[in-house]
Amino acid sequence: MGIGPIVVLESHRLLAVAFFNGTRVRIAHFLPYFCAMTKQELFGQIQKKHSYLCVGLDTDLEKIPEHLLGSEDPVFEFNKQIIDATAPYCVAYKPNIAFYEALGPQGWHSLKKTLDYIPKDIFTIADAKRGDIGNTSKLYAKAFFENMDFDSITVAPYMGMDSVTPFLTFEDKWVILLGHTSNEGSQDFQTLNVSNGQRPLYEEVILRSQTWGSEEQIMFVVGATRADKISEIRALAPEHFFLVPGIGAQGGDLKAISEQGMNKSCGLLVNSSRSIIYRSKGRDFAKEAGKAAAALQREMQQYLEKFL
Repeated sequence: MGIGPIVVLESHRLLAVAFFNGTRVRIAHFLPYFCAMTKQELFGQIQKKHSYLCVGLDTDLEKIPEHLLGSEDPVFEFNKQIIDATAPYCVAYKPNIAFYEALGPQGWHSLKKTLDYIPKDIFTIADAKRGDIGNTSKLYAKAFFENMDFDSITVAPYMGMDSVTPFLTFEDKWVILLGHTSNEGSQDFQTLNVSNGQRPLYEEVILRSQTWGSEEQIMFVVGATRADKISEIRALAPEHFFLVPGIGAQGGDLKAISEQGMNKSCGLLVNSSRSIIYRSKGRDFAKEAGKAAAALQREMQQYLEKFL
């Protein structure tokens, strides 16, 4: 006896299925079912959790607890337990794609499983730092927005508008442009004066890119160790969200970042990776990660009450 077809949601895809003698048979699939997050929805999660914490999933087989290495998928098992422990305290997860690409096909499989496991009310960032000519950028966008269904992707803007705009054609998806980063080499180019010496290059990037899309589409990466600059950058982009890496192991000042960078929608996603996920290498790693995330959430709640 057959029943169907009916439409079900499975791993972000709409499937038409029928049941024959108790066995489910897929008869068709439709376009990917996207669960994108708008700016207002992101702010709603920040208000609900009293947090603007982003947890970086920079999962390295050489650093995860040894007892996980014998599992079928050590990377996913590590991520799964980290997510279980930290999800109550964060509003975003940011897998650094290089850690998964380096593992070949298995790494991509682990990444997809991780993405599917993340609760759907938590913002997802593909930290891929892509950026190429139009046709290539379009395919990068398709890979991360359609096939993987990330909410956002980090993009390097060095090649200019036509390397960024293909990402902006995807409705309710986000481009997070590199603005003023915290690495030592950022001084090589980002602070060079342009526009007849009127402003540094990173300011020109932030200003000009705002003509390519709105604050509902574009965020900027601003390194946490640039706390002395964040108020100036906020003046350049008053309505945009900033992704701020560098809290924790890199020594960024959360209070200064919050005081100088917050806007009326909070406007900050502050990332911490190593100081959360690698706080312990023992069997208590997930519990310790949860404690670290909870401590940051409590601190962020204070700053939201004080500065928002």
